[in-house]
Amino acid sequence: MTLEQKIGKDLVVAMKAKDEVALRGIRAVKSALLLAKTDGSGQEIDEAKEVQILQKLVKSRQESYDIYIKNGRDELAKIEQEEIEVIRKYLPKMMEGAELEAVIREIIQTLGATSAKDMGKVMGAANKQLAGKAEGKIIADTVKSLLSE
Repeated sequence: MTLEQKIGKDLVVAMKAKDEVALRGIRAVKSALLLAKTDGSGQEIDEAKEVQILQKLVKSRQESYDIYIKNGRDELAKIEQEEIEVIRKYLPKMMEGAELEAVIREIIQTLGATSAKDMGKVMGAANKQLAGKAEGKIIADTVKSLLSE
């Protein structure tokens, strides 16, 4: 079942259940996928592109959430947090911790990186290999800590 089919099915379920939180999140995903599909580029939307779109949706909502919390707008922050949770259900499980560290150590060893000067080279390879499997900020933090050892 493709993501688009799953979204359609979940949208119907959320409508029947009158689940406003799920409806907001699912409609946002459906809208983003439709926009990407009809953007005029003529590119097929593969699984990696879908993950990229979903990550962008989560990131923008996370930024809004942080701004709302900073400005004391808890009711708006709650809405953003609810949508983040709905959207994350459609993302694959992200790599973290020891698993991510092991992959990055292997990349560092393969490239022969030894210091923080090599961070750009390592980040390029890591982002390419881990696209859709780990968040960019976590990758950067892990690379930085491993290269500074």
